[in-house]
Amino acid sequence: MNRLEGNGSREAKIRYLDADFQILVPGSYVVCAVTGEQIPLDELRYWSVARQEAYADAAASLKAELLAGGHPAQR
Repeated sequence: MNRLEGNGSREAKIRYLDADFQILVPGSYVVCAVTGEQIPLDELRYWSVARQEAYADAAASLKAELLAGGHPAQR
């Protein structure tokens, strides 16, 4: 989604899928569940399908996994 499509600077509501995501409510960004940082949709690369959360980067994704009690290396 292009940031210039008129969604302003509001938060999108997303359904996170295995290799993609579905926009439920249009917006220009989502919020990282770990850092609180706004992530523009065109830069969104990390999320959890199980927890339905977005992450700003790989480090935030790993931190969320560890906090949830998961061990990504064992999967």
